Amino acid sequence: MEGRQYRLTVDGELSDPAQRAFEGMVLTRTRGSTVLVGRVRDQAALQDLFRRISDLGLKLLEVTVADEAPERRGPAVGDGTTT
Repeated sequence: MEGRQYRLTVDGELSDPAQRAFEGMVLTRTRGSTVLVGRVRDQAALQDLFRRISDLGLKLLEVTVADEAPERRGPAVGDGTTT
């Protein structure tokens, strides 16, 4: 299943333990926020990411679709593979 590439920005710089909640996503900490980028299999997997953000007490600042060229696509979050 292909999924779509998403970019989620949350308020605050996630600690290393908190990053484990977003396995399969690439995280970048910048000036008081954290950007998570990765393939998301479907809407259910996207909702799961939103739930994890909420469960950690994080404030979601922005969500954008950031699809890239098909030849550069990696495994999608929620597809059962690990990175």
